[in-house]
Amino acid sequence: MVNGGRERFVAVQKNGDGDLTSFQTSTGRMLSYEQALQEIQAGAIAGVNVFKGKDGAPHIRGDADGDPTNNLDQLPLF
Repeated sequence: MVNGGRERFVAVQKNGDGDLTSFQTSTGRMLSYEQALQEIQAGAIAGVNVFKGKDGAPHIRGDADGDPTNNLDQLPLF
């Protein structure tokens, strides 16, 4: 773990539309989208944030750091 002991997302699962549905953390935990939202909001996951989308719902996105290789859509699938 890095960033003060906080986990990071290292892999994702997507549905048939390409939407992120689940996340694997740097310690190997598997989180549903809802679990991931809760953990990000609690400050337990580094490198990501939650924003309110045009639909009014909370969504997960990677922190803007100028490095497209760590974009959530670019993470390996599990």
